[in-house]
Amino acid sequence: MELVKENSYHLIEKTKEHSELIAALFSGVLILIAWLLGKNDETTASIIFYLLAFIIGGFAKAKEGVEETIANKELNVEFLMILAAIGSAIIGYWTEGAILIFIFAVSGALETYAMNKSHKEISALMDLQPEEAWLVKENGEIERVAVSSLQLGDHLLIKPGERVPTDGVIIEGATSIDEAAITGESIPVTKLVGADVFAGTVNMTGAVTMEMTKPNSESLFQKIIDLVQSAQSEKSPSQQFIERFEGTYVKCVLAVVALMMFVPHFLLDWSWTTTFYRAMVLLVVASPCALVASIMPATLSAISNGARNGVLFKGGLHIENLSVLKAIAFDKTGTLTKGKPVVTDFIVREAEDEQQMLSIIAGIEAKSNHPLAQAITSYAKVRGLDSFDQAQIEDVPGWGLKATVNGNAYKVGKSEFVGRDDAFAFAEGIAPKLAEEGKTVVFLADNDGIVALAAMKDTVREESKKAIALLKSLGIHTVMLTGDNEKTAKVIAKEAGVDAYIAECLPETKVNHIKDLMKTYNNVGMVGDGINDAPALATSTTGIAMGEGTDVALETADVVLMKNDLSKIAYAVKLSRKMQTIVKQNIIFSISVIVLLIISNFLQAVDLPLGVVGHEGSTILVILNSIRLLKKI
Repeated sequence: MELVKENSYHLIEKTKEHSELIAALFSGVLILIAWLLGKNDETTASIIFYLLAFIIGGFAKAKEGVEETIANKELNVEFLMILAAIGSAIIGYWTEGAILIFIFAVSGALETYAMNKSHKEISALMDLQPEEAWLVKENGEIERVAVSSLQLGDHLLIKPGERVPTDGVIIEGATSIDEAAITGESIPVTKLVGADVFAGTVNMTGAVTMEMTKPNSESLFQKIIDLVQSAQSEKSPSQQFIERFEGTYVKCVLAVVALMMFVPHFLLDWSWTTTFYRAMVLLVVASPCALVASIMPATLSAISNGARNGVLFKGGLHIENLSVLKAIAFDKTGTLTKGKPVVTDFIVREAEDEQQMLSIIAGIEAKSNHPLAQAITSYAKVRGLDSFDQAQIEDVPGWGLKATVNGNAYKVGKSEFVGRDDAFAFAEGIAPKLAEEGKTVVFLADNDGIVALAAMKDTVREESKKAIALLKSLGIHTVMLTGDNEKTAKVIAKEAGVDAYIAECLPETKVNHIKDLMKTYNNVGMVGDGINDAPALATSTTGIAMGEGTDVALETADVVLMKNDLSKIAYAVKLSRKMQTIVKQNIIFSISVIVLLIISNFLQAVDLPLGVVGHEGSTILVILNSIRLLKKI
């Protein structure tokens, strides 16, 4: 019984979803019946069926036109179509008027389909949010509860095959998680203890326990939904212009049609029937239906395409801006690079045991939270050291550490701290060479001099190199902004492949550099992930934030990459350029058809049926052209 009810509900919902198209097709059937009755001289019955076709096929668009006219106090295209259909009926052209309503209804249903197709991406996302979760109580019991009742700090069990209910961090277990809903990438990601997990993603293999770290309203998944919903409601400048133009254009058409009803009769000796007929044809062919439909379906399709492929546009304006981007600036740390230094070289004094020295320096650095210290301890673990020599340390702020290990005194830090001359002479003077390669060098010294050095570097992401190459192939100038010194910046810039770099940038100077770039290139993008990038993101023409960046960066940016994959920027640029190309095609095509039909009408070369087909056909073609953007490029 429940299954029958559920199937009935889905059938009703499906019918509602396609109600416009069903009404349009039904009106088509009624027109066919009316035409057949007319052929058999059943005039009254024929007119009744035509009237039913008018009402059923045109109700939705007529209602929309009247409501918008009243709400905006501005005439619109739908209003013109109502007048044209009524005018056709008045002069006895029932078939043509009904066909006008039919094709107008079909094009309206098609436009609604394009809109719904885009909105479905959001509905599909929202359906991915679990409504219930397994709550792990303090006594270890597991209870099924509503996600809305969860609190920060709650421990939740996620079984294989289930969706992650909230944002959080794994505290027990290991698994693979499909993050396609967030990043657009279908390859599962391995998650161990301490790894972040996001609401709406799918637990693939093992059972894990997570701790909830964000309320549902602030989850990354909810932010995606909010961003795309706001993007779909925000109109681009082109769309706003078209809508303003529509009201003025409709008034002009009505004024010209009013003149057309009288002037040709007196100036060109047309009969009253011909004059009124041509005025009705003009009313049909001059309506800017295709022009009005040139932008919005294309914009929504592009936003939908981006959301499905891990790129969130916050509105049509930003898609347009992205299409004319001439230069793009990248923050270095965490954007072009991994943001965490790694040890690239470890060199010890002759006759010293490398593993022993590594254990000593790691034991000293293990007491520090500095990123360089963490890089050394991580390197030691990779080299097979599970435990380090115990050290007593003394922090010397700005310089390094003093330590005692196994009764021996050591210093760890920069060259000036351990002895500049000894440091630069160590290992045949390799330290300056390492610095030239953009590496940071940390020295370990004892009472006899330099014992070892560790060189570290923030490595460039492989995907960054690919992304830079793609952007350069699109003719976009690439610039790296970094707080690093000149030598390090130069090395990283060369490795990443950017066209230019600016070193020693502070957050406020980044803004100034963006302004300078905008003077040269006009349209400049900025890519960043941190709080310090927010001012530059806001200043640029198009701010692009990394999805794993800070909340401030996500809020400030105009475009969000849901995965830290910079190659998505090139995808977004190509998508925006394709959208602009399609919009231009739509506008040129729709204006050309209108002009051609208007001229043909004055030359009496086009009749009402052909005018209806030409006008409404162009609208359908424009919408179909826009829907092409739903496909991955």
